[in-house]
Formats: sequence, C-alpha cells, structure tokens
Amino acid sequence: MTTDMKDFDFSSDFNTQSRTRKSSNSLVNKLLSSTAFIALGAGLAIGGTQLINAQSGTETISKSSIIPSEETIPPAGNTIKMPSNFVAAVVQDVGPAVVRIDAQRTVENQIPEAFNDPFFRRFFGDQIPNIPDKQVQSGTGSGFIIDSKGEIITNAHVVDGADKVTVTLKDGRKFEGKVVGTDPVTDVGVIHIEAEDLPTVKLGNSEQLQPGDWAIAIGNPLGLDNTVTTGIVSGIGRSGAQVGVPDKRVEFIQTDAAINPGNSGGPLLNQNGEVIGVNTAILQGAQGLGFAIPINTVQEIADELVANGKVEHPFLGIQMLTLTPELKNELNRDPNSGIMVNEDEGVLIVRVVPNSPADRSGLRAGDVITQINGKIVKDADQVQQAVNREKVGSQLNLGLRRNGQSLDLSVRAGAFSPGQS
Repeated sequence: MTTDMKDFDFSSDFNTQSRTRKSSNSLVNKLLSSTAFIALGAGLAIGGTQLINAQSGTETISKSSIIPSEETIPPAGNTIKMPSNFVAAVVQDVGPAVVRIDAQRTVENQIPEAFNDPFFRRFFGDQIPNIPDKQVQSGTGSGFIIDSKGEIITNAHVVDGADKVTVTLKDGRKFEGKVVGTDPVTDVGVIHIEAEDLPTVKLGNSEQLQPGDWAIAIGNPLGLDNTVTTGIVSGIGRSGAQVGVPDKRVEFIQTDAAINPGNSGGPLLNQNGEVIGVNTAILQGAQGLGFAIPINTVQEIADELVANGKVEHPFLGIQMLTLTPELKNELNRDPNSGIMVNEDEGVLIVRVVPNSPADRSGLRAGDVITQINGKIVKDADQVQQAVNREKVGSQLNLGLRRNGQSLDLSVRAGAFSPGQS
C-alpha cells in the first residue's frame, strides 16, 4: 500500500448517480484515504445490478471428460446440440444453475429544504417540481444455485435492503426470493427460493488457482441474460486496498474475462466447470480488469449466513499505511502531519478509532507495527490478513516501535460493524 491513491468512480446497486472521489495533494488527505480496518468508502464500480429506474484446479482436462463419447451422442434427428469445445461444454453443464436476480427497494428522496420554505414557494409557486417522498428503485444481478432445494449465492450489494427479490431460472421459471443474509464486508449474500430438484453448480478450490488458469464468467450483464465471457485468471490475492475498496476484506481474483453491470453475483468458473469465484466488481475506466471473490471465502461466509443470518469479523480499529523511507521523510517534513517517525519500515498507525479495541489497549497514532503473534509484518495487507484469520475475542500480540523504543502490546479483537469509524 502506498500513499498515492488513484481516482475511482463508485457506483452501486440502486444508486442513480456515480460518485467521484478526487485525490488530494495534501499528505493528511492521502493518509485518511488509506485504511485497513474501518470502512471509509470505496472507489470501485460494482459490476452487478443494472439500474433500471432512477437511474481452478491446475490439473489438465482430457477431451473425454468434457465431450461425450460416441456412445452417448443422441441419434440423428435429435435437436440436442453437442458442445464443440470445453467452454461450450461448461456452459451447457452449468448454465441451468445460473439465475437472474431482480431486486426492488423503496428509498426516501432527499428534498431540498428550500422547496418547503414558504418564502421560496411564494416566488416560484408552480415552478417548483413535485418530488415524491419515496420512490422504488430496481436493479438486476446474477446468482447461482448451490443446493437443489433453493439456496442461491449472489453479491450482498445485489439484494441488500431489497423489499422484493425475484429469481428467474434459465428455463423461464420465476420464484420469489427470500434474503437469508448479507455480509457487506465481503459482499457475499445468500437468498432462498421454495423449489425442489433444482440444477446446481459444482464448487472448486480457489486456493489452487494460478495466474494463467482458464476463467469463464456466466451472468446477465446489461440485461442480456445467459451471457458467457472467457479469459484467464490474471492475478490472485488482490487486496481491497489494491483494488480500491479498502473496506472490503477480500483477497480478490483478478480476471480479464469481461465483467459488466449485471454480472455481479454470477459464477467465475474454471475449465472443469467448477465455481472458483463470484464476479463482483470492475474498475471504472479500465479494460480487461474484473474481480471476483474466491469461492473458498464465499463458502465460509455463506455457511455462517445460513447458520446465523450474519457474519462477525474481527476488528482492531486502526488506520494504517505501509512505511517506507520516502513516506517517513515526507511525514517528518510536514508540520501538519502530527506524526514524527523514526522507523524506515513496518506498518505505521496513522489513526486509532476512539473506544476501539486498539484504543482500549493503548495503541497510538505514530506507533509502528513490526510483528503480530511473533511473525514479522512489513506491509498493511499482512496486518489485515493476520487479523482476518482470527476470531472475534481472540488476542493478538503486537510488536511495536514507539519513539525509537520497542514495545509489546496485546489487543483483543472486537466485532466489526460496517460504517464503524
């Protein structure tokens, strides 16, 4: 993580306007735009929900395992088309388990105070627009069935806050969906429909992924149902900070398979037709850069959502930056930084959230984290990953440098709440 933050456009489901965050040249603004454990906004275009209203395994695969043998080919005259390559075979096998999700929610309109001012109305009268107090917003995303009795995985942002969810299968059947739970921290959501004997996907192992593996995306981009795009896994382990969403605790899969608005929640598949990730986001202004949540993470979160309806994430309550000699010099030269740094490397704490676990344990802005539980850490992503591996209530032993002196402190992880600051 560096102090140089790129500009991103952010748009999400049910939002009619994209919001642009402009980089500031001031050091303080740079510091406050980087965070690991508190949600301070995002700079990513979520690749799901098309606005309607207001707005892999590494093993090789043999031909016989994908293309049916001659004995299984239907006789002449049968209308079933046999797959011509491994991608077509994957789509034919998995496609029926990929669904379209239409969500609606009611939102309150923010009416300018001036419109209600009698003095204002006296002069403008009928020229003042009649703005309703509420409006219904609609969006479209994707999902996939993991259980024949109706359990479906999607993105949290596709269905979060929805009053009505409609699930449409590839064969045209429609069902009312019930939101089982959503986790905005990882952007995973689970919905359920009342049905039996539904087609399902097979889940792969995202831990086995390597850059260069095949990647196949299926979803409903821009309202074009059952769209298929292909590419490769072009990167793994991309942190939320690298992608531009420091409030998301995910090590994203990067792919060049085309992902567009409406793809969110749909599966990213390997060459064997196994789900390796959930398509979730795109970078505005970039080409060939899409991101997916690893399926191993999705499984863990989905299981907890089904069991408890929510997910607890460990939380320390710090903003931090990866320390470099250049950053050290810049901070020490800036009289407004409020921080004097003596170290050339480690993870610099630039802010401690009041009344957070870190605050209660005595951590201070200016402390430099060098170790967690006896393991050396050199960048902010390593700290975040170490905390993510713990449970709420677990104790973390931190090795620090403060004012040129070594110090050991223990912090008991609390439960994170989205929007905590």
